[in-house]
Amino acid sequence: MGSMSRLDDPEYARFAWRRFRRLLGWSGAIGLVASLLAVWLVGEAYGALGWVATLAMIGGVTGSVLMAGALMGLTFLSSGTGHDEAIDPRDL
Repeated sequence: MGSMSRLDDPEYARFAWRRFRRLLGWSGAIGLVASLLAVWLVGEAYGALGWVATLAMIGGVTGSVLMAGALMGLTFLSSGTGHDEAIDPRDL
């Protein structure tokens, strides 16, 4: 393994993971708002939705936004902490 990343420092790792969880929380809130907006727009366009369709839409939209936020957050975490630079290409 190459040089150590900043995630090896417990204090900085706590800060980085707290920042990741905060980003994930905001992604969840935005996903919930987007899903409620989507349910409302589809309801306006096609009429009232059944409860199964409403729950499926809320789960699908919120889940998609959360997945995008998690992947984006992990990319930022990996790059921002120097974890990417700590990998030695000879180890691959």
